Amino acid sequence: MAIARLTGGPLDGQVLPLDDDTQDTMIVGYGEGQLVYRRDGGFTHTGEDDGPTEATFRFVEGTEDINPNEDGRLE
Repeated sequence: MAIARLTGGPLDGQVLPLDDDTQDTMIVGYGEGQLVYRRDGGFTHTGEDDGPTEATFRFVEGTEDINPNEDGRLE
């Protein structure tokens, strides 16, 4: 099993299991909406002795405002 390292957005730095290593997009529930992350590059740590295999997923968009300030812009 591989892991997905999330980069950017509100889940920056989180690590999630990646059951399907052909998966290019992750949609994660967040509050009342969803966050979309897409794979960025190939897998790292693919050897037997260098830790779990991982792929980086970068934040693309959220279906709801994540942290709007008073004028409606995201911070």
